Amino acid sequence: MKPVGLHPGNAEGVEEAAGSGESAASRKLAEHAGDPISLWSGPCYPQRPQLLIHHFLSIPSLESRPIHVVLGNEACDLDSMVSALALAFYLAKTTEAEEVFVPVLNIKRSELPLRGDNVFFLQKIHIPESVLIFRDEIDLHALHQAGQLTLILVDHHVLPKSDAALEEAVAEVLDHRPIDQRHCPPCHVSVELVGSCATLVAERILQGAPEILDRQTAALLHGTILLDCVNMDLKIGKATLKDSHYVEKLEALFPDLPSRNDIFDSLQKAKFDVSGLTTEQMLRKDQKTISRQGTKVAISAIYMDMEAFLQRSGLLADLRAFCQAHSYDALVAMTIFFNTYNEPVRQLAVFCPHAALRMTICGILEHSHSPPLKLTPVPSSHPDLQAYLQGNTQISRKKVLPLLQEALSAYFDSTNIPLGQPETEGVSREQVDKELDRAGNSLLSGLSQDEEEPPLPPTPMNSLVDECPLDQGLPKFSAEVIFEKCSQISLSEPTTASLSKK
Repeated sequence: MKPVGLHPGNAEGVEEAAGSGESAASRKLAEHAGDPISLWSGPCYPQRPQLLIHHFLSIPSLESRPIHVVLGNEACDLDSMVSALALAFYLAKTTEAEEVFVPVLNIKRSELPLRGDNVFFLQKIHIPESVLIFRDEIDLHALHQAGQLTLILVDHHVLPKSDAALEEAVAEVLDHRPIDQRHCPPCHVSVELVGSCATLVAERILQGAPEILDRQTAALLHGTILLDCVNMDLKIGKATLKDSHYVEKLEALFPDLPSRNDIFDSLQKAKFDVSGLTTEQMLRKDQKTISRQGTKVAISAIYMDMEAFLQRSGLLADLRAFCQAHSYDALVAMTIFFNTYNEPVRQLAVFCPHAALRMTICGILEHSHSPPLKLTPVPSSHPDLQAYLQGNTQISRKKVLPLLQEALSAYFDSTNIPLGQPETEGVSREQVDKELDRAGNSLLSGLSQDEEEPPLPPTPMNSLVDECPLDQGLPKFSAEVIFEKCSQISLSEPTTASLSKK
């Protein structure tokens, strides 16, 4: 059978596996097994990817078999990817019935290179990209319509509008951010406000079946928690007691894990490496979107100094083209880098050709007390762009997102200027100034009390991206193809392995 929807280069290996038992993926794994691991060498990184070994059987009538997809968020950062892989591993190892659990990376395969820390860690842990399944390689909607799909969401709990039909297939949620009750699926929801979702996955494994935890899985969870919690730095304030507990627990179980500093420094360097990326790729690398009444604002994390970013050749034209291509009305770029003392430095810029909307967003951010960003304006020669130094480095994007939602609400409540038109068309300068003053006054009156937080909506999740590139047509990926794809990575155990809980 010619499999449909697999990444080019895998099809031949799947066909060979049916006859010879050896796939192209297995040959690739053998090739990778001899690769040097210059920085992190030693027994903690096995040569074969134990993490991705599932209990798969040669079952007839695959078209009727249920498929449990463990799906991370659309940002597919390291936490989302590792949480999906590790949770699928745990569920497959501890499920007594003949069930199939498939971790799916919620991006196109072509977008993985934009996530340098993901690529780096996969290579160091010896997990070839060819054995992973990406969102553009599986048609979840077709599987759902066929009655075969069960979804388990990790590191998010709200599906985008394009996946709204899949909500009834969601059986479980495991997340570490505040719940958006308006959109949370009606299923078992486990949410705890910790620094990394990988911490909750580690807890699930160590409390439920600690005997299945191998060094590879432990190394992935350990490194991800360290990166998410900024090497457990108390001054940053991202790590909770639970994050610290499970990092220490993993280190006690596997004392030969690489040192915290080595792991964190290497992953951070890979994450912040934007060399060779275009401006558009940098903006897409770690981006979220919010919208209200058709007005969309993109929020991108940029891993470099704001001064260097603003000096990029043709930046203004690139920003304008990016917004036009994706129908964004405004773009907020939040830069972060580490100084020579390894201290985080945060900066922020607002790009918006519409003066009223730009001034409203800037007013909210400048005068916010809950949380206080402590912004200092930076002179800019671009009329449509306002940049700031952010004095409060503990305020990350997830805490800024509610402020931007508030700004959109206030904009529509306080001005009648049509957003789709330049402010000079049909509206006088005096009218614009009046509207801006009225909007600013209404905003400041609601943000003037330091002792009381305004009733902001919950922090949006990565999955609140209303328009994601996955809206394009997906290739058909049948149940048989999924089983064949997964069989490529079942290398270290016979396919007749017992499914009984260990």
